[in-house]
Amino acid sequence: MGMTAYVFPGQGSQYVGMAKDLFEAHPASRALMEKADAILGVPLSRICFNGPEEELSQTRNTQPAIFLHSVALFMAMPAHPAMVAGHSLGEYSALVAAEVLSFEDALRLVRLRGELMQRSGEEHPGTMAAVVGLTPQVIEEVCREAAAAGVVQPANFNSPGQIVISGSVAGVRRAMEIAKLRGARMVKKLVVSGAFHSALMASSQAGLKEGLDRTTFRDARIPVYANVTAEPVRRAGEIRSLLYMQVTSPVRWEESVNNMVRDGMTACTEIGPGKILQGLIRRIAPQVATTGVDAWRDFAGAHSAFRPEPAGGGGGT
Repeated sequence: MGMTAYVFPGQGSQYVGMAKDLFEAHPASRALMEKADAILGVPLSRICFNGPEEELSQTRNTQPAIFLHSVALFMAMPAHPAMVAGHSLGEYSALVAAEVLSFEDALRLVRLRGELMQRSGEEHPGTMAAVVGLTPQVIEEVCREAAAAGVVQPANFNSPGQIVISGSVAGVRRAMEIAKLRGARMVKKLVVSGAFHSALMASSQAGLKEGLDRTTFRDARIPVYANVTAEPVRRAGEIRSLLYMQVTSPVRWEESVNNMVRDGMTACTEIGPGKILQGLIRRIAPQVATTGVDAWRDFAGAHSAFRPEPAGGGGGT
């Protein structure tokens, strides 16, 4: 029998208006969003619904906004998955789904992570670029060669032939030039506020470690495929360490999806804003039945099947 996985998106999936219909149509989701606003002391739900875009796209807001939208959708889902994974920030949503973290604790961690990463981006300006059409091995060589100009390294191994690099402005610019010379089909600079998943994020790690250390982690109820290793993890201590490492390590998404297929995944639902992960999974594993839930209408009217209140919650603070 096939197994269903839930996957959760990361930064870049946000849009003004996200989660608004969920807030209006689903009382449990509304309660969750109001709780998030109270915990953070920030009108996060209003920033999701109304923007402005400049405010929503600040990393300190973007990360909790996507997390909140994803978890609210997850808690309205009628069935539980057999396994989960999340892309970068989305790993925190996956950990709530796997009952490793309470919603409240994960929300505080995500807000802290967003604030720290935004500050790192301001203190150590950097950028990211997508490279299409080169293998991981060639990208590694390109980054090594470009390192003379500045810090640059692979940040996201997203799907076959789609890799994101990250680092200093000079390092990324040089790597983009070399990648073109090595035959990349497309090289595109990304609009980001920092060099995520690179050594330039190292200044975020001390503050994040403090937050992780004071947070209660539980063993996962279902396997979580970690960005850093692309392998399933269940032990609380290991998950905490991997979240610390994740800030400066590449997201091994293609491997994660392949390993989920290896372990029995035949269907996959992306839970959260946008459709980025669905597109990646169709390229990595076209045999997997891939769908997405981004809004209340995506539940196709099966309202009676939903759990009336958010599950999990409580504890750990």
